[in-house]
Amino acid sequence: MPRLAGVDIPENKRVEASLQYIYGVGRINVRGILEKAKVDGNKRTNQLALEELSRLQKVLDEVKVEGDLRKAIGQNISRLKETGSYRGIRHARGLPARGQRTRTNARTKRGKRMTIGALKKEALAKVEASKVEKAKKEEKK
Repeated sequence: MPRLAGVDIPENKRVEASLQYIYGVGRINVRGILEKAKVDGNKRTNQLALEELSRLQKVLDEVKVEGDLRKAIGQNISRLKETGSYRGIRHARGLPARGQRTRTNARTKRGKRMTIGALKKEALAKVEASKVEKAKKEEKK
């Protein structure tokens, strides 16, 4: 299995598809990377010569991918949080930051549904029991 930018690339797929396994390389910029490296995108990854792999690695070193890209994105989000911008507050609260509705949907960002308001007797008893346990733990501290 060839290794580019710290990621194992699948052997039996076309180069154009297998480069997309690298974080930060998508369908659009993979063509530019292949043109710069002068590699045929229709070739299978296991058919690439060592010279072609080294050219691909040199081109990928110029592009921000994997750890560098993740670090930059994390820094951008922390900067938004520190400045107290609207988007930063939404990130901190775990809500959608780009104007999506949250009254319905947004389950992937907000997590599992939690009923607020009217509870059944059994559920209310569980909630009260957990509150009592938390109070006991705090008293021990």
